[in-house]
Amino acid sequence: MSQNIILTTGTYDLIKDHVRRKKVTPQEEELLLGQLKNASQVLRKNLPEDIVSVNRRITYKDHLNNEEKTILLVGPDKAKTSKNKISVLSDEGIAMVGYKVGDLVEWPAKKGNLKLEILKVEVEVEA
Repeated sequence: MSQNIILTTGTYDLIKDHVRRKKVTPQEEELLLGQLKNASQVLRKNLPEDIVSVNRRITYKDHLNNEEKTILLVGPDKAKTSKNKISVLSDEGIAMVGYKVGDLVEWPAKKGNLKLEILKVEVEVEA
């Protein structure tokens, strides 16, 4: 997990603020600050299509319980778990954001460690 993540400036600022408000565990904070320091920031229009980001449909495999899941990653104010709209600041969201298709992400989340493989990323066309 040493590769640099790619984030839009808005997502970068959102995560930095989330960390500053101490909404993450000390272990997550250390990882996130390291990632943010080395992250590439791009404008949304320049974000490669295979990168996990807000308003993208993500299919991933959870290697710890051998389940495949498809979610729509959204801003914190648009999250609706019942509709598989997951906040970028959720455990899964914060673990995968900025990574690309094919990456295997291991993350020390609040509810336990995650091991997620990103299988597919689709750009969500807003209606």
